[in-house]
Amino acid sequence: MAAPDFGSRRLVVGAGYGFRDWLAQRVTAVVLATYAAFLLCFFAWPAPLSFARWHALFAAQPMKLASFVAFVALLWHVWVGMRDIWMDYIKPVGLRLVLQALTIVWLVACTGWAVQVLWRV
Repeated sequence: MAAPDFGSRRLVVGAGYGFRDWLAQRVTAVVLATYAAFLLCFFAWPAPLSFARWHALFAAQPMKLASFVAFVALLWHVWVGMRDIWMDYIKPVGLRLVLQALTIVWLVACTGWAVQVLWRV
């Protein structure tokens, strides 16, 4: 049976990343909250906080990996949020692309810095 020849025919268009980005924000928030909860427990532990204890925590390979995962989650969280801000509030396309490119450069530089800090311990 053919579709009726009346009513509106709505063409749904868009980039299609709305749900993916919404989910990415939630997943990265859970990763960051879990990491922050672990650090809060570390600070709340009754043993005195010292440089040696802090160094021992971050010298362990699992903590380096967990910190790197948390940092990548933070960068992804920031990228999704900043890209949405640029897309919503900066209307000139050229300026928006420049701001997005600068954001990417900044986030890549922060990632390089994080790798240096984490694996220098």
